[in-house]
Amino acid sequence: MRIVSSIALFLLVMNTFSFAQDSTRTDTIPTLVQLPPQPQDTVLRITNLNPYFTIHVDSVLNYDLNINRYEENYFWYMKQAPVGVKLERTTGTLYFKADKSFFKSGKLKYDLPYTISVGVQSLSDPKDRIDTSLVILFYSTEIVVSQIKPEVVGVISAEEGDTVRFNIQCEIGTFPVEQINFSSNIPLTTLQPINKCNDVFSWAIPFDFIKENDTTRQRWVTLRFVGSDKFYNKDTAEVKIAVRPGINYPQKVQEHKKVSQEMYSYVQNLKLTFYVVSKNIKTNKSTRTGFDITSSTTALLGTIVTSTATTTSKANIGKIFPSVGLTLVPVKEAVAPNKVQEQNTAAQLRGVTKRLEYLLSENQLIGERDPDIVTKTQKIRQELKTAQMQLIDLPIVEFGPGVSQSQADKYFNDPKVIKKYKLKVN
Repeated sequence: MRIVSSIALFLLVMNTFSFAQDSTRTDTIPTLVQLPPQPQDTVLRITNLNPYFTIHVDSVLNYDLNINRYEENYFWYMKQAPVGVKLERTTGTLYFKADKSFFKSGKLKYDLPYTISVGVQSLSDPKDRIDTSLVILFYSTEIVVSQIKPEVVGVISAEEGDTVRFNIQCEIGTFPVEQINFSSNIPLTTLQPINKCNDVFSWAIPFDFIKENDTTRQRWVTLRFVGSDKFYNKDTAEVKIAVRPGINYPQKVQEHKKVSQEMYSYVQNLKLTFYVVSKNIKTNKSTRTGFDITSSTTALLGTIVTSTATTTSKANIGKIFPSVGLTLVPVKEAVAPNKVQEQNTAAQLRGVTKRLEYLLSENQLIGERDPDIVTKTQKIRQELKTAQMQLIDLPIVEFGPGVSQSQADKYFNDPKVIKKYKLKVN
């Protein structure tokens, strides 16, 4: 009991001492610090907007857009979104699953920024709304090289004067073709440059592409189209053109016209020469006929005078007349000798003229693009040269004021002349 009483007395003394110390303190009121007023969040805004998203193919985008309001009173909307992108209208959750099918079908492309307009609207206040935008970029670590696909494949056959024309198409891979370089084994002058996809290669093959002294009758042209993307991944397409000699129809038509005109002029001169030679033969024949008639008449007259003479002197005169007729024979040969060579020349002239006329008629052009124009021109030129060589020693008579072309044609086609020079078969 003593121990308990002593403890209680000690506690009482300590409590009294503590109260005495507290009584000496001053009772004061603390001073309040004045804080600046905080602005009230009244403007509608998206608190966690990410303006740029980079998405790998075969990945999923699931992003919650938040606003500084109770979302129960607002709805979300989206405009100009690419295929497959979804936005939950009540919660603002942006969702997209980047399937490869979107990119293989061409609906989406890699490394192409897609801008999406996003907005949120109050259900009670039409003016309480906000519009913004964000960008989505798709990428892939799997690289598929774009390929160059010309419209033609393998070898093209063409002729001089033709125009080779085809499009340079591209099969787009991971990255599109940004540049196309063109080269060939022979310098070419194309109608327009080749720099990008869907450009048109156009080449007009000149007529002198294959030279006349070339041993080969066909030349090969190799075209190479090298496409590259922005990372210099390259693809090459090759097209070969087999060029054969062609026909320059405008030039060949002029050549045929010139050669035909030369032959026609030569035929007309042959007709005139035939006319002159034939007329000389006819004149010579008339002269010889005159001498023959005179000689026969003189001999007949001598016989008549001799048989009817009443006197000796008249009978002697009659005997002289036959001698006179015989004397006219050497005179005839001296004045008008028989022109056998001229007769053969006239027949030869007529034969050559008829042959050239037939060849000129048979080798006329059938239209401006006659496929046999080269053969016909060569035939006319060859026959003309042969005829000129055949008659090289014969002086060709040209038209003058004495004889016209119509007279020569009329005489050449005269039925009597035709009958005279017609070949007779027994």
